[in-house]
Amino acid sequence: MADGAADDFVLFGGTANPGLAEAVARELGVALGRSRVDRFPDGELSVTLLDSVRRKDVYVVQPTSPPVNDHLMELLAFADVCRRAAAARVTAVVPYFGYARADRRDCRREPITASMVAALMQTAGIHHVLSVDLHTAQVEGFFQVPVDALSAVGEIARSLAGTLPPDLTVVSPDAGRVRMATDYARLLGAPMAIILKRRESGSATEVTHLVGEVRGRACLLVDDMISSGGTLVSSIRALRQAGAREFHVAATHGLLVGDACERLEREGVREVVVTDTVAVPCRDWPRLRVVSLAPMLGEVVRRMVSRESISEMF
Repeated sequence: MADGAADDFVLFGGTANPGLAEAVARELGVALGRSRVDRFPDGELSVTLLDSVRRKDVYVVQPTSPPVNDHLMELLAFADVCRRAAAARVTAVVPYFGYARADRRDCRREPITASMVAALMQTAGIHHVLSVDLHTAQVEGFFQVPVDALSAVGEIARSLAGTLPPDLTVVSPDAGRVRMATDYARLLGAPMAIILKRRESGSATEVTHLVGEVRGRACLLVDDMISSGGTLVSSIRALRQAGAREFHVAATHGLLVGDACERLEREGVREVVVTDTVAVPCRDWPRLRVVSLAPMLGEVVRRMVSRESISEMF
């Protein structure tokens, strides 16, 4: 990036995923802005900027990944301190947007937490949001500031090309991922199947229907995230019962909380491909492969700094 352009913005990384922030900075050819995040014994945190941001565009790389509340509060504190330090604009690079699943009420006495988080981010002083594969597209509508909802499907599909069996079927594990599965199927030149489920609780689902032919075929299950792995486990069992012979998984956000890796291992998954939107646990698991989104995010930030189109990338 040209020196003049580099002087017009500052890129900070929060503590949620420092490796990704550093990788994005390398892609841009700049050093990360200096900051200090202090956590007090009672759980409160404080963010101090060690570089000037006066009249500069500020980009803060901070997914709101587990522990979600801690990382969300840190993002809000970054935005507030940048605003008070006279930054021209604050762009939150939130590759994984926590609380996106709480986008509606299933009963009357529930909050729409995704909307509340959007309001908090704007109140704290965030002018623009970058995120990757939001759990539901309607989250974008909760913001009154620009939101660029990016997709990692192209990056993951390119990394998978040539590594999967020729008799592949791309599987959407629920109705909400049909569009994503359609994109994977198109990019990989494979047919598609859809699993329909009924949610029993926040962590349990029941398969009700399978649409598509999987008997004797290898299956690539695609999703926006892997949390506990429960959705994938129930999907794999349904596919195995329908005669599928082999299982691969691709997901953008590898939260992999609890014993998710062990659960997928027990189900005989050949490979799990995720990206580095969050700091991935169990990276030493031999079945796990991590695709970096730093080149894509770096190019998006470069285009924003240079006032170029982002949509041309996708």
